[in-house]
Amino acid sequence: MSVPKLFLFDFDGVIVDGMHEYWHSSLLACEKYLNSPKITVDQKLYKKVPNIFKEIRPWVKYGWEMVLIVHEIIKTENPLNNFNKYEFINKYHQNCQKILKENAWIYDDLQQILDKSREFQINEDFEAWVNLHNPFIEVINFINELKKRGIKTVIITTKGKIFAEKILKKFNIYPDFIFGYESGTKIKIAEKLTKNYEILGFIEDRKKTLIDINQNSITSNIPCFLADWGYLKYSDRNDLNIEIKLLKLDNLEDLLAI
Repeated sequence: MSVPKLFLFDFDGVIVDGMHEYWHSSLLACEKYLNSPKITVDQKLYKKVPNIFKEIRPWVKYGWEMVLIVHEIIKTENPLNNFNKYEFINKYHQNCQKILKENAWIYDDLQQILDKSREFQINEDFEAWVNLHNPFIEVINFINELKKRGIKTVIITTKGKIFAEKILKKFNIYPDFIFGYESGTKIKIAEKLTKNYEILGFIEDRKKTLIDINQNSITSNIPCFLADWGYLKYSDRNDLNIEIKLLKLDNLEDLLAI
């Protein structure tokens, strides 16, 4: 009996561009739920995503980090800006931990207020919220073609599953499995899937995640593809090892030959 085949996808930056939603929901979380004395939220901030946020977004691994970053950008004193962004980026993880400590925040609490911000928008005006996302049509077509060929599709995201499901349904994308941040790390999920499936590939825009997949003894045989259209750091396209292939939207169809 043949082993069923499946293909893994990251969500944000791979299937949809959610940059406007990240900014909008994180800003609303800061304004409505964070209760920080260090910020003042001008309603004009909602109209346009600042470049500083776009530049830092590739370093983000978990949603709660975006709330922290937005807070730092909109602070009334010593905000995160073009003059100090490299200092912040160069020690990104350490700086996030430092800011958590300085404000006596717990990352789970920041994640919860981000989720509350999304729930609030969905309840108030679902169409407005979901339309903050822009799908990559080429990826949607690729997913549909895989399904026609009997290959199961799996989405692994650091977004909450309930929110990913609502966005996917809006764009008529129906994967066989969706795993949100509640299900654990991407590498642990991939490990479990390898027990029952042949994984034909994993498309992800976070290089470190693919490196971890490649270096793990259980998942090292999964073909890894770095999404060129995603939220990449400046250096991500350079020094790729031979096991991780840089993938462009125009070359998605080539994977059907796998």
